Amino acid sequence: MVYLGIILLCLFIYTLIYAVTKNKKPLKRAFWGMVLGVVSLIAVNIIGVYCNILVPISPFSLTLSACGGVPAVAAMVLISTFF
Repeated sequence: MVYLGIILLCLFIYTLIYAVTKNKKPLKRAFWGMVLGVVSLIAVNIIGVYCNILVPISPFSLTLSACGGVPAVAAMVLISTFF
């Protein structure tokens, strides 16, 4: 239930950002950004088996990838690679 609140808060923040930039469909764009972030996290874990890169799928990483999108997943990959 807490994670649903976090996701809704991130969606609200995305909505505010897109409303300020006067995007015509901010909720649709924010939703697809969240979906793209989660899909990229799953793709990194599937492809990462061959490249020895592992970003564990946990509630924290799912929330971070949903809120931050592809840049957040790229940051998690860099952090897991170097540390």
